[in-house]
Amino acid sequence: MKNTAFYDFHVAFGAKIIPFAGYNMPVQYEGINIEHETVRNKLGVFDVSHMGEFWVKGPKALDFIQKVTSNDASVLVNGKVQYSCFPNDKGGIVDDLLVYKVDDQTYLLVVNASNIEKDWEWCNKQNTMGATLYNASDEISQLAVQGPLALKAMQKLTDTPILDMEYYTFKKLTFAGVKDVIFATTGYTGSGGCEIYIANADAAKIWNAVFEAGKEFGIKPIGLAARDTLRLEMGFCLYGNDINDTTSPIEAGLGWITKFVANKDFINKPALLKQKTEGTTKKLVGFEMLDKGIPRHEYMIEDASGNIIGEVTSGTMAPSLKIAIGMCYVKTEFAKAGTEIFIKIRDKALKAKVVKFPFYKA
Repeated sequence: MKNTAFYDFHVAFGAKIIPFAGYNMPVQYEGINIEHETVRNKLGVFDVSHMGEFWVKGPKALDFIQKVTSNDASVLVNGKVQYSCFPNDKGGIVDDLLVYKVDDQTYLLVVNASNIEKDWEWCNKQNTMGATLYNASDEISQLAVQGPLALKAMQKLTDTPILDMEYYTFKKLTFAGVKDVIFATTGYTGSGGCEIYIANADAAKIWNAVFEAGKEFGIKPIGLAARDTLRLEMGFCLYGNDINDTTSPIEAGLGWITKFVANKDFINKPALLKQKTEGTTKKLVGFEMLDKGIPRHEYMIEDASGNIIGEVTSGTMAPSLKIAIGMCYVKTEFAKAGTEIFIKIRDKALKAKVVKFPFYKA
């Protein structure tokens, strides 16, 4: 198991450490609910250094990205970020990712920690046009400072204006005295904030500066457990739960990042276009529990007659909502908001209803 550059800080803060995606990572510090509400109301810091970073460079960089990702990267301008996915050639998803455009010949792909090796192998296999690829995953540390007060606190550490940064943009700036920091506003919590990409050597300095700057606002370190409840309240997909090698972006409700434009031929485009045109047999939807019970990954879903119609992909008791919620794939005829479904929990069929995303609205 690897340790991130922030590992000693997690131990010092009393974190419960678990193995995750090949790393020893903090799952919680004070408790999920406290940490969740800290991010919703103030600001919290996640160590997300386990994420993967691939540089794509050269005159063929855009051609490569257009081939391997589902979204249309040709619309990106410098300093803009795009959510996308790598479709595989069997109708599923290799991974979901972020595409950062630095300039016409420089892009940064940020991928999921558990998929770094798989993604790297996939990208190299598909690189028939000769783009320059570089895996910088082991060289970069990343903090996600999330919450409504995050940017206000972080502005203290840079002379570059960041308070007015739009969602899904980034800047290269000097931050806490460190040059060429990538400062982004993508977020995975629904409560605003930023991501800070730095060299491993600068990690300790940045951690200390971030916590000092946020002290007056009530900043706290936050673990992976609260990250999961925060993203689930927003209906954001988690790879390995809600999307995987066998689920298509159309089934997953990611048609909005799957662009069938004339100037873009991407992997498995014809099959995905057929799904978009003709529809799919299952869809990813959100649901709220009506009966008392907490849904979990892989719990089966039934109709009123006891027929299996789907499966839970993610579920939790939502700290901000005080109700149990989940995401699931169901047969398309049961995917409409308001539809009654039944979650099989401990041999009991408990009533729930399909709802639209997001569950949480600020």
